[in-house]
Amino acid sequence: MDYRELCRELVGNYDEREARAVVMWLLDVAFGLTSTEVLCGALDHLSHEQCLQLRRMMDRLRDGEPVQYVVGMADFGPHQFVVGPGVLIPRPETYKLCQWVVADSATATAEADVLDIGTGSGCIAITLALALPQACVTAWDVSPAALEIARNNAKINDSIISYELCDALCPPSDEARWDIIVSNPPYVCESERKDMESRVLDHEPSLALFVPDNDPLRYYRAIGSYAFKALKPGGRLFFELNAAYAADTRSMLKTIGYGCVELRDDQFGRPRFLKAMI
Repeated sequence: MDYRELCRELVGNYDEREARAVVMWLLDVAFGLTSTEVLCGALDHLSHEQCLQLRRMMDRLRDGEPVQYVVGMADFGPHQFVVGPGVLIPRPETYKLCQWVVADSATATAEADVLDIGTGSGCIAITLALALPQACVTAWDVSPAALEIARNNAKINDSIISYELCDALCPPSDEARWDIIVSNPPYVCESERKDMESRVLDHEPSLALFVPDNDPLRYYRAIGSYAFKALKPGGRLFFELNAAYAADTRSMLKTIGYGCVELRDDQFGRPRFLKAMI
């Protein structure tokens, strides 16, 4: 097989630079080949079975399946997580949210009770548990399949997480239970589907992505109301946001009663993250 030919197969799905990166990442993760080895002709030395495996993977990529699902793994900061169609693929901006939580926790108690609402692959909960080893981290999700993937990722990353099946829209009646609550809830409006790539629409779980156009703050309102009672004194609530509704989310939280609400931009200059305190 020829590396350049493999890249050309994907140009209909990616631009040329992205196609090269996707193929190289697949060859690295699935076959352990470095870029130097690939460019020096390592593909000529794959076994017959490896060639068949690579062809099956390339067919899936050409059909539009995300490369992370094809190889079954995704990078998230310095860590790797198992992913599949039942969970969202972790995004770099979500790792920036984790970095904010960790940096903010440097001046707070390290022995914190932390809750990740809508954990999916577990990337937020596990990243925080690894960065804050004295914290007690709990993760909720409404999907049993997602919780199974998250549990597997906790084992792979040698972290201890308490997983619970729980719907963010119907949380328990907790009071003063958590020091930190973090969530990257569904926030893409149905009307935004037309602007999204087919790789996302056709393969990633709609349950974890979309909210109705007439209620874009559905999850933020539910989680914000829960956190207002469930956070301990001095506790903090962190969100990843739909940038189009960042100001509305801040206003809504202030209406609930949060006195300090801070927005931060993502790497593209869009208001993507929020911290609220009572």
